[in-house]
Amino acid sequence: MNLSEGYGVLKCHAIAGKKELDDNTPHYQVHVNDDKFDYRLAINVRSSIKPHDLLYFIDDDFQYYITDELEKLDFGWKVIEVPDRKPGGICLDYIRGNLFKAEKMKPLPYNVPGENNDLNELIDGYIQRAIETKATIYVFGEPWGIDRVENKPDKIFGFRPGRGVHNIHMNQGSSGKYGKENGVYQDGALLIHYPSASGSQDHWVAAFFAFQSQSFHTDDRTGDPIDEKVGNEPQEPGVPAVKVPVKIIAALVNPLGGDRGKESVTLINPSPEKIDLTGWAIADKFKHKQSLDGLVIESGGVVKVDLTGETVQLSNKGGIISLLNPKGTKVDGVSYTKKDAKQQGWTLVFGNG
Repeated sequence: MNLSEGYGVLKCHAIAGKKELDDNTPHYQVHVNDDKFDYRLAINVRSSIKPHDLLYFIDDDFQYYITDELEKLDFGWKVIEVPDRKPGGICLDYIRGNLFKAEKMKPLPYNVPGENNDLNELIDGYIQRAIETKATIYVFGEPWGIDRVENKPDKIFGFRPGRGVHNIHMNQGSSGKYGKENGVYQDGALLIHYPSASGSQDHWVAAFFAFQSQSFHTDDRTGDPIDEKVGNEPQEPGVPAVKVPVKIIAALVNPLGGDRGKESVTLINPSPEKIDLTGWAIADKFKHKQSLDGLVIESGGVVKVDLTGETVQLSNKGGIISLLNPKGTKVDGVSYTKKDAKQQGWTLVFGNG
């Protein structure tokens, strides 16, 4: 973990949003309050290096196992200490956490003539709705001025003392001068929990951001970019689309009776060639692994992997399932929630992402 002042999550409400259009490194700025202090969220909307357009993905129906834990947090800034930046915690990792399929991230300019067609306007729409509905915002990133003593005003909104959160984007896979900020389980993001109009159905939205110069293959310890290929397609830095040779399509998370030794994960091989899974592994949210040695999937074939329960265990409180190749690189991953796992005996079927 190399973010200089730490990493954590701020639980707050939005007060105002402001688009920046002329600066070399513009941000979408948000004035928020945690019922005690004011903060400014500085969300990058343009890169200072080429390619300038940011990658983004917004999940309008975000369902992930940590949302239950986030709701339990008090309003305010919560430091996520280094020992807690690990699998199964409330920290975020775009690559290891199975938050979304990386190929869903697309570049978008920060300022384009017209309405509702650039990144500034996209973010502004969600923030304005959050203000109107008094939604709860959870922002992951790095703080500044949290422990500030001097009473200097914020340079954008003028509140005192100035403080806020930045690095609200992927914080790994960078090269050059930005490589010093690489780390794992320390990615930034904007999560918004909207209340429902009727009070019966709340709604989560998650916004993820990355720079095109960042790599989506990173070292499991340092977060530094690595030269790794998945399948038969070369992986260029900043191009998240990956041709995956094997996919996770289903899992029995909550079997009838006791779970131990009855859980399973189902894999499919959509490629035109059979694949030997010797050296591959299934991993759970705590990165416990079960070897797939001896398994072969024919072209177009499906294999159900019975979990022994000795290593990999699929929590009924929600979690993730990852498929790792012989180099330990994730080639596919899915997530599920406590609600998904509620019905005993039912196999969860995952979409193509």
